[in-house]
Amino acid sequence: MATLEDTHGEPLPHALEAPPELLRVATAGSVDDGKSTLIGRLLHDSKAILEDQLEAVQRTSVERGDGRLDLALLTDGLRAEREQGITIDVAYRFFATSRRSFILADTPGHVRYTRNMVTGASTADLALVLIDARQGVLEQSRRHAFIASLLRVPRIVAVVNKMDLVDFDEDTFVRIADDFRAFARRMGADHVDAIPLSALLGDNVVERSAAMDWYDGPPLLRYLEEVDVAADRYEHAHARLPVQYVVRPHDDAHHDYRGYAGRVAGGTLRVGEDVVVLPSGARSRVAGIDTFDGPLDEAGPAMSVTVRLADDLDVSRGQVIASPTDPPAVVRELVADVCWFDDRPLRAGGRYVLKAATRTTRATVAGLQHVIDVDTLGRDTSATSLELNDIGRLRLRTAEPVALDPYAENRSTGAFILIDEHTNATVAAGMVVEPVRATEPHAAPRSENVVRHIAAVTREQRWAALGRRGGTVWLTGLPSSGKSTIASALEALLIGRGLAAYVLDGDTLRHGLTGDLGFSAEDRAESVRRAGEAAVLVADAGTLSIVSLVSPNIEARDAVRRRHEAEELPFLEIHVDTPVEECERRDPKGLYAKARAGEIKGFTGIDDPYEAPVGPELRLDGTAPLEDAVAALERALDEHDLL
Repeated sequence: MATLEDTHGEPLPHALEAPPELLRVATAGSVDDGKSTLIGRLLHDSKAILEDQLEAVQRTSVERGDGRLDLALLTDGLRAEREQGITIDVAYRFFATSRRSFILADTPGHVRYTRNMVTGASTADLALVLIDARQGVLEQSRRHAFIASLLRVPRIVAVVNKMDLVDFDEDTFVRIADDFRAFARRMGADHVDAIPLSALLGDNVVERSAAMDWYDGPPLLRYLEEVDVAADRYEHAHARLPVQYVVRPHDDAHHDYRGYAGRVAGGTLRVGEDVVVLPSGARSRVAGIDTFDGPLDEAGPAMSVTVRLADDLDVSRGQVIASPTDPPAVVRELVADVCWFDDRPLRAGGRYVLKAATRTTRATVAGLQHVIDVDTLGRDTSATSLELNDIGRLRLRTAEPVALDPYAENRSTGAFILIDEHTNATVAAGMVVEPVRATEPHAAPRSENVVRHIAAVTREQRWAALGRRGGTVWLTGLPSSGKSTIASALEALLIGRGLAAYVLDGDTLRHGLTGDLGFSAEDRAESVRRAGEAAVLVADAGTLSIVSLVSPNIEARDAVRRRHEAEELPFLEIHVDTPVEECERRDPKGLYAKARAGEIKGFTGIDDPYEAPVGPELRLDGTAPLEDAVAALERALDEHDLL
């Protein structure tokens, strides 16, 4: 006999003393697995459809010549959905039984609309992944199960639909359920169940199916009524209140009232308890908690309240009022998993607007760690971009400090979206994996731990102390192309602004670091390697390293780029493109003349080739005015968040 069990092999309880009032359910799965029909069947058989709605569906079904009541029309509301027979948008339906209220999100099955599935599942307590009994677990079934797991949906249910088309065969159901559970275990999903049914005929939807008497679990509706998700919800044990609005009534009776309105995102706020305001780190005490219905002594998760503090602090929208016991991390850098929504691929080094809870700030993509193959759960670490519907792990750097929790600990303060600052389109949904702690104003190290604190200094802490990040600008070009002049002018500009910068050019390096090298191909490659290593050290220290070096070989320059990428350091290759005739005309050291006379062998540009960059971050005209070149470099630095 097939039974309904969770991943630990324990039977699901069929009765609960106090079921939660509301259950948010997201449906997912591949195209044509029957999601819309299943929701329509739930609404129809639980008598949650208004009479005029049912008449409209009956009329449309007749007009289309379906020969039966097409319950999918209850949720496929868009004209394009009805014409194509697929779900495109996320359709929400509300209904209730005597035991529980429900919000059902009918999410698209087509791979192109994976982003809509993310939207529907982001607030779900439970995900129903539909599987066609004839097809078994498909790639899109795995994709949606993986996304549900990534979004920390507490429970996932494999709904094996269309059992009538496989003669209600028990072995088919068991095989599919075992396959799905095996995949779910690899994802790390904690609670996975499976239910066989026929949405079209109603078997095991609201009432038990006589055709599947081998199944002794509850029908779907009873499962939804009784499943316990209260203990699974990710609500941080310590208080969080993202401030959405500052309440300042403009009337005589409340002229001194100042409250901070928001929705409690975890834990419990209590009158009289100490709190910390982040990211400022200011401390105070809860003086009062107000609601539309009157004051409260305490407020818990999901409650919308206005909090008054005992002290007159500078608190504004986007800040977080939190428990000082275990506050969110205040960071300017984070590692996160994201699902990419945009037709245009993610840009490495691209700038976006990050919105986390009520906080909005600019963010730069500091690196792409990997892209996940949803079918195999493998990680492609060689990927350089995210395409539409890709899921990958990014390192982001924000322009301002943000208070964040890991998404695994708090789905409210660990989630964010990325917005294209030019089109205002949402391009990604993200889940914080790790806030990279650089500054913690609320948790300065104690004096007795100073030695330990210093020993554990990270690059992020060093950069935060300097107020900037390090990186390398690598100027390459023919001898006498103007590289060193441009490098010195850029250094002077940055130093004049109080920014740390340091020039490493070929002449300086030959006084020491590369003084033992000659001019053979091997020695030149080694010279470039050493210069690259020096640049990495300078950049890691939080200084902009400006390298001026002929570095004629593409392979040697690419090796330096890879070295920077391995250290997650910005690297900008700049080609100072000057015609050899102009370089020879300048020739301040007379080297071209000596090469022409045969006094120097293997001189780049004369009898040794120069390999120009194929795709540099910037190409400068070496004959243009110096101020134009420096201005172009300044813009490039700003675009890559290096100013």
